[in-house]
Amino acid sequence: MGILIDEQTHVVIQGITGREASKVTKEMLDYGTRVVAGVTPGKGGIEVHGVPVYDSLGQAIKAHPGINAVLTYVPPLAVKDAVFEALHYRIPVINIITERVPMLDAAHIHAYARRCGSHLVGPTSVGIINPLARTKIGPIGGVNVDRVFRPGTVGVISKSGGMTTETAWIIQQAGFGVSTAMGIGGDFIKGGTFLDFIPMFFADPQTEAIVIFGEPGGGDEEALAAYIRQNGLQKPIIAFVSGRFVDHMPQGVQFGHAGAVIERGIGSPSAKIHALREAGVLVADVQHEIGALLKMALG
Repeated sequence: MGILIDEQTHVVIQGITGREASKVTKEMLDYGTRVVAGVTPGKGGIEVHGVPVYDSLGQAIKAHPGINAVLTYVPPLAVKDAVFEALHYRIPVINIITERVPMLDAAHIHAYARRCGSHLVGPTSVGIINPLARTKIGPIGGVNVDRVFRPGTVGVISKSGGMTTETAWIIQQAGFGVSTAMGIGGDFIKGGTFLDFIPMFFADPQTEAIVIFGEPGGGDEEALAAYIRQNGLQKPIIAFVSGRFVDHMPQGVQFGHAGAVIERGIGSPSAKIHALREAGVLVADVQHEIGALLKMALG
């Protein structure tokens, strides 16, 4: 099964005529994803790799009423309008690839998505993939997707795009595969956090364990730890928190992603690791230990 996307996912791509979006469209189609429409204002009537393009999302939905997922690949200042249009139509899954979305826009998007009940992944996401269903949204895995993302029973949530693939590779080398993997992005304000998707993995019969890749900054890992302490650890969670070196650096400095800010002791790797371990999460000291911890958890 997996979560968020499956064989019944019908995708529309906002900004499909852009160079990068066009390339990713072909990768998605080649993998098996049902990309049914694209949207670029002023370019309605053309096709991109056989996918019809419309001037608005409303036109695309009218022509393809089964659309239930949106991939947003538009410039930063256009993201808010594009996502608001998708939320207006109550699209259940929205994946934002765009980077450098203004923080105020991201806050408005986040709030509106919560009210609409949509699952929002990103901004600054690398995509979502369900190898069991041969479905992916976004550039995740690239053209060599099958070399890394093998079907299996481990869910993956990563703040880092590149480390989503690296983590899946470590899982494969340990003899396991992936149920669903996603890069949620490392922005300070993002649509979905570990806490939004972990309960979905807990409820998914296909997923037996979850691996998370954390980073310095924010309180996502601490919030997850608090949730587990209150509700219990229903399935094994293995975590790796990168950037331990920043514990020895001046506070109030941004490292890497926009959300990687540590201030007043909040968001430090050491604090995250302590909270997760206190909640019963298995935390790897180095990333390649994820495989050994998976073997220990799943036998």
